[in-house]
Amino acid sequence: MTFFKKSSRPTQQNAPSKTDSGPDGFPAESLFAFISFRSKKSSVAIVVIVALLLQVISAIQYWFAREGIRDEVQHRAQTELNVKNLEIQKVMVAVETAVNNTVWAAERLLPTPDSLYLVLRRLVLQNSTIVGAGLLFQADYYPQKGRWFEPYVLLQPNGVLEESQIGGPTHDYLQAEFFQNGIQADSGYWSEPYFDNAGAKMMLCTYTQPIHDSSGRTVALVGADVSLDWLSSVINASHIYPSSYNVILSRTGQIMACPVESLVMQRTIQDITADARDTNIQHINNQMMRGHSGQAAVRDNDGNKNYVFYAPVQGNTGWSMAVVCTDREIYRGLRQVSFNLFLLMLLGMALLAYIIYRVARNARSLNKAHAAKQRIDSELRIARGIQESMVPKTFPPFPQRQDLDIFAALTPAKEIGGDLYDYFIRDEKLFFCIGDVSGKGVPAALVMAVTRSLFRSVAAHNEHPADIVAAINDSMAEMNESDMFVTLFVAVLNLSNGHMHYCNAGHEAPLLIGRGIGLLPTENNIPVGLMVGWNYVGQETDVYSLTTIFLYTDGLSEAENSEHVQFTKQRLVEVARQTLAHHSHANSEASFPEKLVTDMTAALHQFVGEAEQSDDLTMLAIRFCPTGSCS
Repeated sequence: MTFFKKSSRPTQQNAPSKTDSGPDGFPAESLFAFISFRSKKSSVAIVVIVALLLQVISAIQYWFAREGIRDEVQHRAQTELNVKNLEIQKVMVAVETAVNNTVWAAERLLPTPDSLYLVLRRLVLQNSTIVGAGLLFQADYYPQKGRWFEPYVLLQPNGVLEESQIGGPTHDYLQAEFFQNGIQADSGYWSEPYFDNAGAKMMLCTYTQPIHDSSGRTVALVGADVSLDWLSSVINASHIYPSSYNVILSRTGQIMACPVESLVMQRTIQDITADARDTNIQHINNQMMRGHSGQAAVRDNDGNKNYVFYAPVQGNTGWSMAVVCTDREIYRGLRQVSFNLFLLMLLGMALLAYIIYRVARNARSLNKAHAAKQRIDSELRIARGIQESMVPKTFPPFPQRQDLDIFAALTPAKEIGGDLYDYFIRDEKLFFCIGDVSGKGVPAALVMAVTRSLFRSVAAHNEHPADIVAAINDSMAEMNESDMFVTLFVAVLNLSNGHMHYCNAGHEAPLLIGRGIGLLPTENNIPVGLMVGWNYVGQETDVYSLTTIFLYTDGLSEAENSEHVQFTKQRLVEVARQTLAHHSHANSEASFPEKLVTDMTAALHQFVGEAEQSDDLTMLAIRFCPTGSCS
């Protein structure tokens, strides 16, 4: 209306099937055969189908976006109306309160008419919005004053109060709308806007309250004149869009405030929209003058679409307010985005056509590449099987022994990884180790295999962990051309007395879980494979009955969730404490290592959520039970 112009981290990776699949489980060989078979006509058909699908998707997205913008505009317009309404109400309520509080004083001074100026002076000084105040008496109420008696106090621009009696033949207030309607209403009444020639000599709106004599007869009105300048400043202070505008109408359709100052109090809304072709405009005019609220879309005579949101001004003024927004500005950003998306879609179609052309042309090369990939996958499956066979995976590993309970789990981050663990018994001593190769994938797996083999061969004739680690370090450092290293923990537990010798080469310190829970003290030895001849320092301790040695790689303690927060050793200790408490409460000493590894895995999965596994994960739990209570 124009009035004016990741996926979850698995505990064990399944070996891939022999036949890889393409999209939606379609066999890859069939997919490549399908591409090879299609001709240029088929490629064109694919491009056309994709273009149609994109058009449909774009249309749906455009519709939803437009609906969302429309709801947002409606909300913003309603907020604008509410805010303006509150600002107007704040001024009007202040004026009404000031006038209502003056009635009793005026009624007490009725016997002394000349003293009424004191009441009016106080009323003007009470509220900065009031530019003038007067008392309008019934005809001949004071015979000595004549037919018209209207004492009036005006606040001059220089701050001086001017008193005068402005009633008379040239200013017959008895015929004025605000006097007649105010007397008839016999209550608070806001007048229609008018230009005051006698008093303030400006565009005004007057609020009146009746004055009664001692017998209860209405004898006069006390009125406060409010300039319309403040109303225009409120209406034009802000807009929800640069080209949107606000309008206030009186109860008769008079324009009280709008962006075009020359129309204020000069035209009615009916006059301005008389030649409108859209009949909805007249309907909106009628609704506003009746004090209704609502919204509508209309077109001006140039065919431009506009949205009108309107609501009455609260109170007894009979005024109504509207916010007008142009369709062009509301959806300008959406149309620009849609145009840009259309250009991108055309570019995408051209790129898709080129890609299909290249795919069809190079289908034979893709088949060869797929065959090569199958060979690599097959080799990786074999390598994974070999790697898994190199670490013990049968539990319990020593079923004939009642003084040991062992459980372990190894989960590579890729098809094959660089973590390792191993153990064996020789001369009533348990030899065990855990290691983590720097890096992942095939290179790490090769270093892992070498490290495990060296551990077996060296430990077969040496029972001192520091010497074992030193021998492994020297062998690996001499052939380490790729600068890879291994963090390694090696220990020898005497099963007859629980005394344990160990050496830590830069690995995570194991947990000891028994009478209490704590980290095993470790020396700061460097990882193996970095420097020939490093003097590794060994350590020793006693392992008490029913103590569990929990070894792990940093894939556990440094695992991160989607917010890059690490699992940390503190959480690891807390999980161990909960498992120990639950196991003790259940009064069962069997399979504690398995329970510990299972609980630790479950806690890790819950912590990382959908975050992708970034490092190999290995856990080894060894429970020492010299009294044979593990079984």
